[in-house]
Parts: sequence; structure tokens; C-alpha cells
Amino acid sequence: MRSAPVAPAGPGPGRPTPAHLALATLVAAVWGVNFVVIEIGLAHFPPLLFSALRFLAAALPAVFLVGPPKVPWKGILGVGLVLGVAKFGLLFTGMDLGAPAGLSSLVLQVQAVFTALFAFAALGERPARIQLLGMAVALAGIGVAAVEDGATGSTAGFLLVIAAAACWGVSNVLTRKAAPPDALNFMVWVSTVPVLPLLLLSLLLEGPERDLEALRGLDWAGVGTLVYVAWITTVFGFGAWGFLLRRYPASSVAPFSLLVPVFGMSSAALVLGEPVTPLRWCAAALLVGGVALATIRRRTVAEPESRVPLSTPDGGATP
Repeated sequence: MRSAPVAPAGPGPGRPTPAHLALATLVAAVWGVNFVVIEIGLAHFPPLLFSALRFLAAALPAVFLVGPPKVPWKGILGVGLVLGVAKFGLLFTGMDLGAPAGLSSLVLQVQAVFTALFAFAALGERPARIQLLGMAVALAGIGVAAVEDGATGSTAGFLLVIAAAACWGVSNVLTRKAAPPDALNFMVWVSTVPVLPLLLLSLLLEGPERDLEALRGLDWAGVGTLVYVAWITTVFGFGAWGFLLRRYPASSVAPFSLLVPVFGMSSAALVLGEPVTPLRWCAAALLVGGVALATIRRRTVAEPESRVPLSTPDGGATP
């Protein structure tokens, strides 16, 4: 009896091509560098105004090009308020209060722990033992990062970044329930929701004088940061990420998100001169390793793997 021929090794449904591996790495780099760009942008804009302008630029003119929403408006509004207003408002404000860009890119990844906890509470997705171990390791990394930040940064800013990670976890569960078939279409429509609430909050909390001063003093550096966080991070980043997730299983794509804090910390050190201490690398190893374990999902043979992971990295937006 002749045995069946063995297919040659090479790219397949679960094995990205070299070009697509490079694209996934590029997206992770774009999202990692985004934290440095946010830090630069905060020198030009108050944080809530900056966040509002980011979503305005991401929504226009893209909202006229991606077609109508493909999920109910309830899902778009929920994610837009929690992700856009709460998560990014807290993140930008935390960084404005002194949370370092590189450390923020790292600490924000604890969203994977919050996502697993909220998914258990809201969706009944019981974590496996390996996931519980990953959560414990990631939380240990947060503890080490807190010690590091206590010596060099702002406690208030650090706590706001953790709160932003918790809001990101909630938005991931809401995104899971909305089940958008097109990540870019969903992200663009979500971007329309936070603009007015963030502008109102900026007027109330930051003041019209400060907002007008920032807009009057707008220069090419400020415009460049807006272009990057809106079009490069959001439109290109999520468009490319959605393309990869439609083409390959999530298990082949999602691990590249663990490169985001690596690029974030490295670019912050190179561009902003942030120190990369042994303690910070220890926190990075614990957090990234814990997140990697926490995102492992149990799956039976009969259960096909979802091509849409419960969360995506950022600085982008679902940075």
C-alpha cells in the first residue's frame, strides 16, 4: 500500500509567508513607537483634546470610504465610549502626568489579565490553570514595574495607565460580543463615537483657553503626531492586522502583539532617552511572559479556532 504523499513544508493557512511575517512585525513596531509619538504629541496638546483630535482624524475621511457599519450601533457605541473615551482618556492623561512612554507600553499589556477576568465574569469563559499562572506572573511584573516607576515616575500616572488597561479589558469583551466581521470598518466607526465626549471633557477639565492655545500654536510637529496616531497607528495598523487575522488563525498572528512593549521601550530609550534599567527589563520579562501564558486558550478538536482574538495591542486601539 502506498502512503499518501506528504505536502511540502511552506506557508499555509496557519503559516504566514515571510512577507506577512514582516507585516505583522511592522504593525507591532508601529504600535510600539506610537507611545513615543503620544509623548511628543502631549507637548503640543492637552491629553483629552489630543485624544479627541486623534479619533476625529482617524474617522475622517475614512468613515466615508469603509462603507456602513457591519455590527449594530449598540456595539459601536459601547466600545467607542469604553475604549475611546475611558481607555484613551486615561492613558493620555496618565502619560501627561508623568507615566513614561516605554513603561506605559509595557504596563498597558496587563489588559490581557483584565480581559480574561472580565470574559470569565461576563461570558463564562473559565480560565485554564496555565492562564491563571500567566495572570499571576503578569501581576508580578506589574509589581516590579510599580517599584521601578515609584523611583522614577508618577504614581498617579502609573495608576491611570493601569486603569486604562482595565477599560481596555472591558472593551475587548464588548468587542467579542459585537463580533465585527471587518476590524477596520469597526475601528473607523468606533472612532466616530469618542470625539464629542472627549471634546466636552477637554473643555470642562482642561479649559477652553488651554485648548485654543494648543490649536493656535499648532505646528508641523503637532500635525505629524496626529497623522501618526490616527492614520498610521489606527487606519494602517488595524487594516493590516485585520488583513492578517482574516488570512491566518489568531494563534499565528496574536503572538506578534508581544513585540509591542519591546518596540515601545526600545524607541523610548532611543528617542526620549528613557533609561532601560535591569529592573524594567525584569518587569518586561514577567509581564510579556505572563501575558503569553494568559492568552493561551483551551480548544477542543471539534472547536475551530477563532480568527479574531479577544484583544489586540496598542497604543492603537482595540493602540
